[in-house]
Amino acid sequence: MGAAVTDPGETRRVEIARNLEALEARIGAACDASRRSPEEVTLTVVTKFFPSSDVRLLAGLGVTDVGENRHQEAEAKAAECADLGLRWHFIGGLQSNKAAAVAAYADVVESVDRAKLLTGLAKGAHERGRVLDCLVQVSLDPPGAHEGRAGALPEDVVPLAERVAATEGLRLRGVMAVAPLGEDPAAAFARLAEVAADVRLVEPSATWMSAGMSGDLEQAIGAGATHVRIGSAVLGRRPDFK
Repeated sequence: MGAAVTDPGETRRVEIARNLEALEARIGAACDASRRSPEEVTLTVVTKFFPSSDVRLLAGLGVTDVGENRHQEAEAKAAECADLGLRWHFIGGLQSNKAAAVAAYADVVESVDRAKLLTGLAKGAHERGRVLDCLVQVSLDPPGAHEGRAGALPEDVVPLAERVAATEGLRLRGVMAVAPLGEDPAAAFARLAEVAADVRLVEPSATWMSAGMSGDLEQAIGAGATHVRIGSAVLGRRPDFK
């Protein structure tokens, strides 16, 4: 008899399922350490460069939120997987001339870092006929290191949040940030928590705090993150982009 043929799709499903199980254990342990419920933390799986087949496997395994940070790839993947009922998060740097197009398929835009984006986002939301959830991206970089990087400076976040909240078609949900390289992520996320509290004074329902990736989700949850954005810990090493 010949050797059994392994179904690559099933092999990949098992791999992702195991990774999800291990990740859920990490999230649970971090929540226990912070005296929080795991139900307070939403997992957004970042599917950048991974195929739509992986998105379908994720949906079949109970994942509800996926994130992308390249418009062209995100637009195509969201269309291909439109039947899955997923919540699509756009988490990448956003050009103002692409804002309306992103709002046409994204359910959440986590990278709102300047007022110039709001007109396009509102236009796309209006054309889609849905309110768009928005997070203000906060730069946690040390003074002098922000140039050229995404994110509003902490002192600019509240005025921007006020603009988002006042824009028809947009719903202010909270804040998002990435921990700076070379810094203790716990300290960076503690600063983000302070900014998040200021944003809640603008809009009490803006309770989302998106922070933490595969390497620092525990520190993010300890600081109060409600959403973690995880790629490699679920899907493995990112494939080379062709």
